[in-house]
Amino acid sequence: MLADLSSQAAVRRLAAELLDRYPRIDVLANNAGAVNSKRTTTEDGIELTWAVNHLAPFLLTTLLLDRLTGSAPARVVTTTSDAHMGAHIPFDDFDAGTDSAKGFRRYGQTKLANILFTSELAHRIEGTGVTANCYHPGFVASNFNRNNGMRMRVAMTLARPFARSNERGADTLVWLADSATVSGQSGWYFVDRRLGKPSAAALDHVAAERLWDLSVRQVAASADPGATPG
Repeated sequence: MLADLSSQAAVRRLAAELLDRYPRIDVLANNAGAVNSKRTTTEDGIELTWAVNHLAPFLLTTLLLDRLTGSAPARVVTTTSDAHMGAHIPFDDFDAGTDSAKGFRRYGQTKLANILFTSELAHRIEGTGVTANCYHPGFVASNFNRNNGMRMRVAMTLARPFARSNERGADTLVWLADSATVSGQSGWYFVDRRLGKPSAAALDHVAAERLWDLSVRQVAASADPGATPG
C-alpha cells in the first residue's frame, strides 16, 4: 500500500487500511526518510523533513500499537542515523524559520528524534510483549538526497561507489525484525548488529518525554483542524 508520509491524513488512512486488512501485525519497520535543503511546510503546517522522518512513524506506530500489542510478541524497528550526533531538539523555538529548521541540521534533529522516540516507546510498552529498537544503516546507495538539486545529485552519484548496497544497509533492520538474539531487547540503538553508542542527547529521558508530548500535540492538530500545531 502507498501513502504520502508528509500528510498526516494519508498516514491515518494507511493505518486504517492496515488495520482493516491484517488481523495481526508482527513487525512494523519505520524506514522511510528524506532530507530537504529548502524549508517547506506540509498541508498540516509542519516542516517537511520533521513531518516525514519523525511525525509519520510516530503517528503510524501509535495508531497501530493496539494491533501490535494484540499480536505480541511483536517488534517496532525504526531507521535512524549517526547524523544525530551533535543534534539537539529545539523545543523552545521548534518551528521558527531559521537555518536549524531545514537541511542537514533539521535532518540530524529528526534522526535524534527517532532514537528518543524509540526509547520512550520502549518505556511505555514495557511488559506488553512488543519491543522497540532503532538502528543506523550506514551510508547506503539508495536514492536518498537526490531531491536537492543537480549539484547534490552529482555529489551522491560520485559517492555511490563508496556506499553500501541496499541489502547491506537493510541487514540490521531485518536482523532486528527477525532474530531471536534480540527478542527480549528493547529501547536500544544498533549499528551493524551490535549495540551502538548514541550521543548524550539521545540518552536524555526528559527530552524523550518532552518529545513525546510535543509529537502528541502535533498529530492531534491534524485530527482536530481547529487546533494549532504545538
